[in-house]
This record gives sequence, structure tokens and C-alpha cells, in this order.
Amino acid sequence: MILPPATLGMLGGGQLGRYFVMSAHRLGYKVIVLDPDPISIAGAAADGQIVAAYDDADALRDLASRCDAITCEFENVPAASLALLEQYKPVRPAASAVRVCQDRREEKAFLTRAGVPVAPNLTLLPGEPLPALPGDLFPAILKTAREGYDGKGQWTIHNAGELPAALAASGVPCVLEKRLPLEGEFALTLARSPSGAISALPLVQNWHSGGILDQTRSPANVPALEREAQRIAEHIIAALDYVGVLTVEFFLVGGELLVNEMAPRPHNSGHPSIDNAGCSQFELQVRALCDLPLPAQAEVQPAILLNLLGDLWQDGTPDWAGALALPGVHLHLYGKGEPRPGRKMGHVTVTGRDWAAVEATAHQLRALLGLPPR
Repeated sequence: MILPPATLGMLGGGQLGRYFVMSAHRLGYKVIVLDPDPISIAGAAADGQIVAAYDDADALRDLASRCDAITCEFENVPAASLALLEQYKPVRPAASAVRVCQDRREEKAFLTRAGVPVAPNLTLLPGEPLPALPGDLFPAILKTAREGYDGKGQWTIHNAGELPAALAASGVPCVLEKRLPLEGEFALTLARSPSGAISALPLVQNWHSGGILDQTRSPANVPALEREAQRIAEHIIAALDYVGVLTVEFFLVGGELLVNEMAPRPHNSGHPSIDNAGCSQFELQVRALCDLPLPAQAEVQPAILLNLLGDLWQDGTPDWAGALALPGVHLHLYGKGEPRPGRKMGHVTVTGRDWAAVEATAHQLRALLGLPPR
């Protein structure tokens, strides 16, 4: 067990790292961030920042010398960097688990071996002959094996004839996945301690726009699906021997849950827990890293999250005063610089005692901010 006032290390300087810093500070820890951006928002909130690339061996050793345990805020930190850090200090999640989550080929293979249902898929390599392609695989989505997120690195493929050009354009290994008639998208965030204890947040339902999360309902309030999602997620986290916070994204197809992908970190759809749960996903991350007791699954208030993308600033600063005048509104702005279109600048969570009030306020808020109704 690692107790305050120990110093924790964070690889990554974005909003997820920033919330980790805030949760760690509240529990009495200090945090050192490593990020190549000298003005990272997590670094600004932390007790110190090492400005260096994630594969800078000297900087990684410096981080290890100043910290008692280390974690990361996103899955694209090189697994080799995590493995180097593991030589010096506890790293949670481990390099072996992150390596699976950061490559869709390894992720699909792991899930299949673990008996977890996934969409039909094939691994493809540019410049190599295409394998036999089942006709019922189309329409499909071609996804880069690594580093795609928020809809980036993805192409819709209507038939086999479109595939060679798209694969050549990608220039990297890809996974071709059957496009399914989705009845809903869900996510479950859970934490596992070094001793194997597990604590889960409630299942949430997500809606996307342009591949980017637009709105989350927490909790989803679908008890049968939640039980199945938690069973699958707990099976995955144990099979990976994973320590830390893991988010499992699900598709609902034909009344059954399929796993879309895993994120070895807190997740955008887990942000409602900051305002509607007794223990947020970021406090869970701190507790799991430090081997502190994990809470039993707690009741949460009804909540709806709306993402705030840079597009909202194109005609000036949004009406935050009007938003905050509405009941149960919690505004989170991340402190980023230029509000570019598609850039996540913050989010708003609406909480309340009953769903009717929360939904009514969320509807008003979408209209006030110029978001299309949902």
C-alpha cells in the first residue's frame, strides 16, 4: 500500500491526467507529470512536469527516481516505456496489459481467446495479398490497428472493391470489422487492485456524433444489460491480470452485448462519476494504483453528460452564465488553448434526483449551447 504524501507519476498531460492530479491531491498525494508539451494542462495542475518524449529513457528514469508508483492517461504510451519503468517502480496498468489494448489486432485476439463476443473481423496488412473475404462481412469499417480514437483512422467500406485503395491509403496494419446494426452503445468502467479486488461504476449509455462522444446517460438503467456487461468486464480485467482503471465499450446488437474495444484508463463516458458518484473514476485510478481499498459499487444520481467541442466557440464564447443558471448543471472546462473544431474543450454534466428533471434540463442546455436535439 502506498500512502500519502507519496509522489505518483503520470504519463500524459491531457484532461484525464489533470483529473487524476486533482483526485490525487485531494487524497494528499503529490504528482509528477511527464509530457512533451511544456504547457500541458495536467502538468500545470501537478507538482512538477518533466518535459520529454514518452520514449526518452533518461526522462523515464528521472520520473521513476522521483515517484513511488506510475500510471498513464492514454493507451498510446509506448509499452516499451512502461516496461522500462517497471524495472524501477510499480507501474499500473502493466506494460503487458497496455500492449494488448493499444493494438486492435492483439485486442481482438485476446478477446477471442477469452471467449468474449466481438464483431466479425479480419486483420489486414498493406502491400500483402488480401485473404478470402466473406461476402457477409460488408458493409464494414476499416480501422487502423493502432492510435485511432474519436473516429480517427477509420473508413467505411461498402464492398470488397473499395478495400485495396483504402488499405493502401492507410499505409499501416488494419482491422476490417463488420458494420453491425447497432441498437445502442454502452460502456462500463471498473477498477482492479493488486490484490484482485474489483469495483465498478454503473453501466452508461453513449451517443456519438462524427465518431466523437456527444452525450452519456449515467446510469443506463438497464439492469439485465448491466449485469451482463459487468460479468464480461470482470472476466476481461481478471484475464488480463489488469491493475488500474479499465473501460470496456460495448455494442448492443440483436439484444446481445459485443465488446467493441477496451481503454486502459479512465474514459470520457466515465466523467459523470465526478459529479454523480461517491467515488469518481479518477479516485478509483488513484486507489488502484496505490493499493488502497476500493469502494463497493455505490448508488449514483441520474446524470447526463454533454461534451463541449471547440466548434461551440466558432461564434464566440458560449453562454456559460445561462448554462450555470439551469438547475443541476456542473461545468467542466479543461483549460486548453485554441478551441479547434472537434477538440474536446470540456463537458457539462446535469445531475438531479429524477430522470424527468435531468432530461428536461439537458434538453434546455443543448438548445442554449446550439447543440442539435437528441
